[in-house]
Amino acid sequence: MSDAATPAAAPGTPATTPSATPAPPAAPPPFVPKSLPMTLGYIGASLTIGMTQGLAQGFVSSNIPQIAGDLGATQTQTTWLMAAFLIPRASLPLMLIKIRTQFGLRRFAEVAIVLYLLVSLAALAISDLRSAIVVQFFAGAAAAPLSTLAFMYMLEPLPPAWKMRLGLPMVMAMLSAGPSLARVISPSLMGDLGWGPLHLMSLGLAAVSLALVYALPLTSLPRVKVIAAMDLVSWVLIAIGFGSLTAAFTMGATFWWTDTPWIGWVLALAAVALTGAVVIELHRKTPLLDIRWLASPAMVHLTVTLLIFRLVLSEQSSGAPRMFTILGVTQGQLVPLFAMITAATVLGGLALIPVIKPERVPVLHLIALVLFCTGAFMDSHSTIDTRPAQMMLSQALIAFSGTFYLAPAMMQGLVAALAKGPNYLLSFVVVFISTQSLGGAMGSGLFSTFINHRQALHLQVLREELTAADPETTAAIAARMAALAAQMPDIAARKAQAVALIAQDASNQAYVMAYNDAYLLTFLVAATALCALLLHIFRDWMAARRQPAVLPANPEPAK
Repeated sequence: MSDAATPAAAPGTPATTPSATPAPPAAPPPFVPKSLPMTLGYIGASLTIGMTQGLAQGFVSSNIPQIAGDLGATQTQTTWLMAAFLIPRASLPLMLIKIRTQFGLRRFAEVAIVLYLLVSLAALAISDLRSAIVVQFFAGAAAAPLSTLAFMYMLEPLPPAWKMRLGLPMVMAMLSAGPSLARVISPSLMGDLGWGPLHLMSLGLAAVSLALVYALPLTSLPRVKVIAAMDLVSWVLIAIGFGSLTAAFTMGATFWWTDTPWIGWVLALAAVALTGAVVIELHRKTPLLDIRWLASPAMVHLTVTLLIFRLVLSEQSSGAPRMFTILGVTQGQLVPLFAMITAATVLGGLALIPVIKPERVPVLHLIALVLFCTGAFMDSHSTIDTRPAQMMLSQALIAFSGTFYLAPAMMQGLVAALAKGPNYLLSFVVVFISTQSLGGAMGSGLFSTFINHRQALHLQVLREELTAADPETTAAIAARMAALAAQMPDIAARKAQAVALIAQDASNQAYVMAYNDAYLLTFLVAATALCALLLHIFRDWMAARRQPAVLPANPEPAK
């Protein structure tokens, strides 16, 4: 899920947050079972809305070269479309819980989907890169509430016992599968028509989602005024910080970190803005975020584990697709690979349904890390002749592990937040969004930076080996010249072309070696996390064994 989903409070739990004028939480409405057709209707609405959100991001990220051609821009310039989409999504969900609590869930749902429909209509008028960037920024902002709506519609018809067990894995799998599914259907949609059909499909999905939202209303809690003026100040600072980090890590590897001064200024702005937000929140009686709770050992541990796994998951979005593009594999040839990834992502969610429980989270994470390590280690043995068919199993293992890890982690965080009280839900939202949205952008940027650095190093070594005095190099040039003899009668031109082809092969080989280094690095990071988790489980087991047995308070006398 290069993309972050915003957790929503389960129906039956008031989603209130601290404010300057705290109000007592309203009593949750009793759960009313729905008929089977209505239940299926709400689940279908959740799948449709979630797919609308997932495809919106995937259509852009998977088609940057084609979109660049349509807009008459370079690929470097077109990368700004991805940054523009991600910047508002990194911070806007932080206010969504309060917005829907103060203005009502039904109005929230209707306004959110209408705004997305309007943005989808505006996308049809894109004529150049500048207008495309503006539309993508508003598309990211309009898509931010859709993941929340997908959660709410999935949880609405389910009885309390099945909300976490069935609803959470299904929604997480669906949202994670969206970008991969976009790569499956994009080649057929675009064809020779360019970006237009993608806009039309997004518009159609938005229209269907709008109809479903109006036809299937969500149960709303009584409205409570929870938004204070200082909430907006803190949120603006967080939005500046998160947006700056997203822009820097999305574009850093493209423009290169040390060659572009504005990247350093943007990172400095992020540090100042986030520091200001923390200082304000620490000195408020009713803060937007409970910084002290977020800094507790349990929450720091959860944040670190979520961030590490999100970083290593960038191997799937920034690894294999880009490596195959360098090797000359077309988007159409990648369709079977991403169909397998999509199926494995969904299967990861389905596999959780019979087994997911809060006390089993460490074991589920253990399984996910083993599967990820296996897939990453298999990928690290790629060669210049590797093709998508040879990476289907490894990429399927990684996709399966992604859902198998993130859904239990999200359940663990929601349970911890709600155990402290519904007021802590928004603080957990910050943790989840910052690790998933920012972690995705950071992971992609760091992965690309590592690839570029290692490719330059490997290419330098290969060039030193490809000398005219080397017999193997001379033989390779002669073989290439012989193959080109029928096309190029001029010997000098033929030799120059042969040397250019060998240099291109060396560049491709250097890239494959760099990707192997990156795959191995992600394997080592995941293996380290696996060892740490094993030690943590062993420590808890030892602590449980040493715990003295608890005697009953009033033991019965022996008879």
